[in-house]
Amino acid sequence: MRYSQLFAKTSKTAPHDADSANARLLVQGGYTSQLAAGIYTYLPLGLRVLDKIKNVIREEMNALGAQEVLMPALTPKEPWTTTGRWDEIDVLFKLEGHGGKEYALGSTHEEIVTPLVQQFVKSYKDLPTSVYQIQDKFRNEPRAKSGLLRGREFSMKDMYSFHLTEADFEEYYERAKEAYFNVYRRCGLEALIVEASGGAFSKFSHEFQVLTESGEDLVFHCTCGFAQNKEIAEVKEGDTCPKCGEGTIKADKAIEVGNIFPLKSRFTDAFDFKVAGPDGKPQSVLMGCYGIGPSRVMGTIVEVHHDDKGIVWPRGAAPFDIHVVSIGGKDPDKVLAAAEELVKDIEGCGLEVLWDDRDAPPGEKFADADLIGIPLRLIVSEKTLAKDAVEWKERGSEKTDLLPKNDLLDAVRAWVGLRVA
Repeated sequence: MRYSQLFAKTSKTAPHDADSANARLLVQGGYTSQLAAGIYTYLPLGLRVLDKIKNVIREEMNALGAQEVLMPALTPKEPWTTTGRWDEIDVLFKLEGHGGKEYALGSTHEEIVTPLVQQFVKSYKDLPTSVYQIQDKFRNEPRAKSGLLRGREFSMKDMYSFHLTEADFEEYYERAKEAYFNVYRRCGLEALIVEASGGAFSKFSHEFQVLTESGEDLVFHCTCGFAQNKEIAEVKEGDTCPKCGEGTIKADKAIEVGNIFPLKSRFTDAFDFKVAGPDGKPQSVLMGCYGIGPSRVMGTIVEVHHDDKGIVWPRGAAPFDIHVVSIGGKDPDKVLAAAEELVKDIEGCGLEVLWDDRDAPPGEKFADADLIGIPLRLIVSEKTLAKDAVEWKERGSEKTDLLPKNDLLDAVRAWVGLRVA
């Protein structure tokens, strides 16, 4: 992709209401455009990042054996009244359609997925099963804030599992935990699993929290893995850890990037969803719910991975693998031709390249590259051509290296972990 042809460009002006790093840098970097409070357009760079996060999530959910569906965002009132939540969920967007029929924009999908699965699951032989979707959700937040972290419209992966026995549910629940950790690791985030309120369903639910000073949650945790959200915490900072008996409890701010929790038969009972058990008698179905917000993950990555120059994308979430910058001189056409050849060679390795081919000052190009934050920058200039080399600079590092052109592709392959052809 030539930067000169990219639909959206960087901006030196920060949004006047930007109250977080991601709210500021994603707009300035040309990733998002704010339409209204908590409502964003994903521009080409931003959509590439969001899709990469979604694909990581898809791969891990598919590996769990879950199957992807896509349920409507516009939902009729009736399923919500069946579960008693039409008037219970205070952030539900409600609207009236033709003929006075009432609808809601989905803030969650238990009411839709339960009768959907009920259509196809009739016997214990059909269980366990799990389905997930990646769908926009809508919540009438009283105060949308912090960019992508708390929006009124946001991307959500919600997965629902269905089981005949508690033991089967617990086994799946533990595997889901590991799948979630895989997602965060691949997106460059280190997450803690944190005990939180289980509400009416169990003693605890589990949140996945990323420690950062910009977080709005407070987590009490120990190096042994014990962690509790402030809302249920039975410890305070400085206490001895109740789990290991040795560590000291720390308190840190964090951003919630996912949650999982048992639903037991709360929704299956509401829809009278039972299956024929091994003895032929009707048996209740148990459910679990598992949520990750791809857009919230995207915002969290920026909160964790940025500096005073811009974003520092981890490789697993970056919009492109490599940023090629060509710096003209006395013979700009020669530099452009060399850069174009380099781009084709790198793309021939199966990698994605953003090429800044603009006729702009070097300082402007470097500043934009830092703001955009692609992990590896390769610079082609008259200086590098004179040495038959390319300048190599990784984002987040001040170190630059001059690599012979003949060695460059091997170095790139090694950097991304590709096998040398």
